[in-house]
Amino acid sequence: MIDWNREAKRLLRAELVRRQIGYKQLAVLLEGLGVKETERSIANKISRGAFTFVFFLQCMKALRRPAVHIDLTDIGE
Repeated sequence: MIDWNREAKRLLRAELVRRQIGYKQLAVLLEGLGVKETERSIANKISRGAFTFVFFLQCMKALRRPAVHIDLTDIGE
């Protein structure tokens, strides 16, 4: 059975690592979009892997991703 929360968490964490962005810096970037999140609230959401797609999109926008491609090939393997 696929652990979808784990997959969501892995996807978002990987993007943060690629960009070398920590939770504190992400909170600042999100604030620039008018999204109020604390470092702790971000850490909690990501550690649970239980965040909304809206939050994911906000993170991608804050990270200045012009497009997002999600490859589902390896999910669940």
